Amino acid sequence: MAGENGDDPDWEMAPEGDATFPENEEKREALREVADEIRARDDSSEASQIGAFLYRVSDLYKAGEETSIPEIYMNMRHILEVREQGGLDPDE
Repeated sequence: MAGENGDDPDWEMAPEGDATFPENEEKREALREVADEIRARDDSSEASQIGAFLYRVSDLYKAGEETSIPEIYMNMRHILEVREQGGLDPDE
């Protein structure tokens, strides 16, 4: 993925990308509840993507989860770029 070796300027958008987050089940569950509510109110792909983003952010508060702010950002950016291009195989 672009940026893993620091060649992508978007990595600079999270200057504290190596920050750690203490386990916080309450925050994690609150984020996941909001994600589920968004998905329940609207079954669009946009709502699904926002829900997925919130679930990924909630992983920051899970003990033992190996993720970071830049990884979440780059993952979500990639998903949005693929969607903008018409999917994984836009020729189908």
